[in-house]
Amino acid sequence: MVPDEKQALLRALPAVTDLLKSNTAVAWLQHHPQPLVAECLRRALAALRRQILEVEDGGPAGLIDVEAVLKLAGELLNQATEPHVREAINATGIILHTGLGRAVLAGTVVDSMLGELKGYCTLAVDRASGERAERDELVEYILTQLTGAEAATVVNNNAAATLLVLSAVAAQKEVIVSRGQLIEIGGSFRLPEVMAQSGARLVEVGATNRTHLRDYERAITETTAAILRVHPSNYRVVGFTSEVALPDLAELARRRRLLLIDDLGAGALVDLALFGLTHEPTVRESIDAGADLVLFSGDKLIGAGQSGIIVGKRALIERLRQHPLMRAVRVDKTCLMLLERTLHLFREPARLRAEHPTYRMLSESMEVLKARAEQLLRLIAAQVPKAKLQIRPTQAFLGSGSLPTEAIPSLAVTIDVPGLSANELARRLRLDRACVFGRIQDDCLLLDVRTLTDEQVPAIAAALFRVIV
Repeated sequence: MVPDEKQALLRALPAVTDLLKSNTAVAWLQHHPQPLVAECLRRALAALRRQILEVEDGGPAGLIDVEAVLKLAGELLNQATEPHVREAINATGIILHTGLGRAVLAGTVVDSMLGELKGYCTLAVDRASGERAERDELVEYILTQLTGAEAATVVNNNAAATLLVLSAVAAQKEVIVSRGQLIEIGGSFRLPEVMAQSGARLVEVGATNRTHLRDYERAITETTAAILRVHPSNYRVVGFTSEVALPDLAELARRRRLLLIDDLGAGALVDLALFGLTHEPTVRESIDAGADLVLFSGDKLIGAGQSGIIVGKRALIERLRQHPLMRAVRVDKTCLMLLERTLHLFREPARLRAEHPTYRMLSESMEVLKARAEQLLRLIAAQVPKAKLQIRPTQAFLGSGSLPTEAIPSLAVTIDVPGLSANELARRLRLDRACVFGRIQDDCLLLDVRTLTDEQVPAIAAALFRVIV
């Protein structure tokens, strides 16, 4: 394109004031503020202006008119107004998918909260006296019932729970930890770094694969405040290994007048063996074994909002509540409402399986999964006849740092579209309005049905029609 042609196209671009008078822009202004619409029009004009200037000499001039500007501005407006945290369909087979919000909240729990979310609620007030109350006491009653602990409090995640506990009970003192338990959690945060931030001094004992009771006993000094046991939720050490049982650590801690802190990570409230998985230490087992404080997550195996839960001796919990850091790590009303209502499901095993999405996914039989996979295959075949489809046995996982080596039998529908790579098909599905996430294996896109609901199956088939046909 010669310079004169470029200048002619640049001069032909409409002005923002003129574009705002178009029928399309007038319709936008009924739903969006004028400054935002004008900004999207300006950005569209700037992008098209760059497009004109970047065309090589002798290249196609193209046609840039008002409709082209409005089309691009409309896309920019959608990007600016559509929530970035939005509903997605999880067909990855990872039940607690960190990228997709971890646990799915129970529908009955969410529905029960609508009144409180739309109005005022009794977050920090005692109804009987009308006086101010501690917000974490709202869930203490049910946490103590489910765990057998004397008292409980809640902070914004389990790393915060660790930081608060060590700051409150072991600042400037020593805390003994097995070398095999010096974990790294998501985001490359490591336990020694969290401990250093708390002011506690880490004392490592044992070896990566084997730690004995005598290792702990030899490490105790007059400045030792606690023994910290960290359950490896997100990894496993196998083979020639040994670790000290919690009751033995509790007996040692009592004898030497130390605190025993048990960080359970994911934090099981029920025996996962009931769902066909390997037994995970439960919170109640830790309390019964003699732990003074037990720490665990509220958004993994419990399946509520992100939170860190601390249960244990009443005097210690009160000490945590009085610590200045408590204010910085406390949770909001939505978190507490989600947690309290979700915990109620753990009182009834049958209700837990029926209403809690995580435990429903864990419990569903292969017969149920087979029927769902067959329905998904039929609907996709009807919508996209050229797709090569197959139902394949596969493995799902709990995910999110919980039972890292535990595979759960599942089924997946594999999709192979001639002329379209698996990566491109996966990308299109993610960007579709249904926002479908699958996984790629052997150059095929797999849609694992264990993490789907029956209601999502037609939506996936419709999304494939939109992105392929």
